[in-house]
Amino acid sequence: MFSLFKKITSKKLALSLMAGVLAVGLLAGCGTDQKSGSDQPKEKILRVGSETTFPPFEFTEGDKYVGFDVDLADALAKKMGYKMEFKSMGFDALIPALQSNDIDMIAAGINATPERAKAVIFSEPYFKEGGFIVVVNKNNTTINGLADLKGKKVVTQIGTIPTDMAKKAGAQVKEVDTNSQAFNELKAGTADATILDNAVAMYYLKQGGNADLKMVGQPTDPEGTVWAFRKSDTALRDQANKALEELKADGTYQKIYEKWFGPMKK
Repeated sequence: MFSLFKKITSKKLALSLMAGVLAVGLLAGCGTDQKSGSDQPKEKILRVGSETTFPPFEFTEGDKYVGFDVDLADALAKKMGYKMEFKSMGFDALIPALQSNDIDMIAAGINATPERAKAVIFSEPYFKEGGFIVVVNKNNTTINGLADLKGKKVVTQIGTIPTDMAKKAGAQVKEVDTNSQAFNELKAGTADATILDNAVAMYYLKQGGNADLKMVGQPTDPEGTVWAFRKSDTALRDQANKALEELKADGTYQKIYEKWFGPMKK
């Protein structure tokens, strides 16, 4: 009797062990079909820095950043396989932020200059229109262009080419943080003129600024607007150049351009 009980017990134990091994095998098989969270590839982020008082290139609308640069940088990031993270800061803080690795790219309607080239590298131009133009009060009759700025009070955005242009013209230059401040100085009569990007001036006047202000003279020859990268990020710069060409080829660039500037010139 005891011998029979022992055999039955041994069989039950063996069956239980087999069932346990099978269950573990099944669970292990399910686990190989799904990667754990730590195994998932991390999403690549492209941190884009800008100064968002520069319509129609970049500005705020409600609680959102909008504009030509914002849309194009987002499309560029996607084409490169990144998700864009957009950061707004003062214009004079952009290059230091790039150098300290707080951002990866500057998209702020900037031009390539020898001085900036000491600190960063540039993409191919992504916007080749524009140039710079003088803006004055609508009732001003003494300033008709750059040649008339000598001795005049000219307000410009800090760290920009127009600041250098005003100084070379012999003007009394006051630098401010944003183009909006420059327009306000003109309206208040505390400045005689400002110099800024032609596309920005046209957009501002179109939005109602022409009630008080006007453009005078002819725009300077456009130098081309570029993105800036850390000197060590040549591969990222080259990737951006390639993606820009692809955006132009597939029609994305034209679609974004015409959203903000109207029909492209042939």
